[in-house]
Amino acid sequence: MFKLTNRQQRRSLWVLLVGILLLVVLLIPTTSWVKSSTKEKAAQHNSQLSPLIMIPGSSATKIMIPGSSATKNRFDTLVKLLNQGSATKHSLLKVEVYNSGKITYTGKIRRGDTEPIIVVAFENNHDGYSNIKKQAKMFNEAFEQLVQTYKFNNFKAFGHSNGGLIWTVWLEKYYDEADGAKIKTLMTLGTPYNFSESSVSNKTQMLSDLIADRERIPSSLTVLSVMGTKTYNSDGLVPEGSVEAGKYIYQKVVKHYTTMTVTGNDAQHSDLPQNQQIVSLIKEYILNQNGNRPGSKNRSNRQNQLSSN
Repeated sequence: MFKLTNRQQRRSLWVLLVGILLLVVLLIPTTSWVKSSTKEKAAQHNSQLSPLIMIPGSSATKIMIPGSSATKNRFDTLVKLLNQGSATKHSLLKVEVYNSGKITYTGKIRRGDTEPIIVVAFENNHDGYSNIKKQAKMFNEAFEQLVQTYKFNNFKAFGHSNGGLIWTVWLEKYYDEADGAKIKTLMTLGTPYNFSESSVSNKTQMLSDLIADRERIPSSLTVLSVMGTKTYNSDGLVPEGSVEAGKYIYQKVVKHYTTMTVTGNDAQHSDLPQNQQIVSLIKEYILNQNGNRPGSKNRSNRQNQLSSN
């Protein structure tokens, strides 16, 4: 029977010890990563943070109004109006995504604020379907960073004009619950789902694509599509038929899909984010003030047609 010499035995023992040492060295960072990952997931699971994330529209074109309408400052007045007369003050965090991939933050989420408002805007804030797809990708980069930084497990969404299109493309192309953050409610405001076309018989390429991929939208989502009416068929910029085309994307896919119309003062496209009726709708249907939740009984009794006094 073959027998190892003392030298061979020592060599085999040395090789075994070196192997064990290498294994331990490799396991230490893996174990640390697992512990860190588990801790982060637990923190996210237990988080009480439920932000409202807003995306503004695009800059000057056939659909949008030039000026500050496409910047991170677009919703400053809206946030002030939401905080007026409210016992719960929402802090404001502004995020800007640059073409280089750099992401900057202005403001902060106040300690103890469980429902802050986060505005995400883009250096590339131009109109057009190709840019909307780019903006959706840029938003996804910002969103992933926000989840990683603030560890929230659910959120609400708001998009004015093309901002609603960015949300829709993002939901179809990038959203999943792998990050542990579930979308609860989406409100789109004056969103031109068919751009400047007033009839769905003339579908744009964008609308056709959004309809084709609609099954990727989460079925648990509640969607509210709100339009303004400066005239009988338009908010002065976006045709009513273009806003209504959203039903071909969301209806019979999501849990709840509701359309609403606001009229009277500040019902023009660019004025809609400052419209007092919009402020009331956000408070009632999106923000969890007074213990309300989307789909609650008192909300379900709300009329779909609203008008100013």
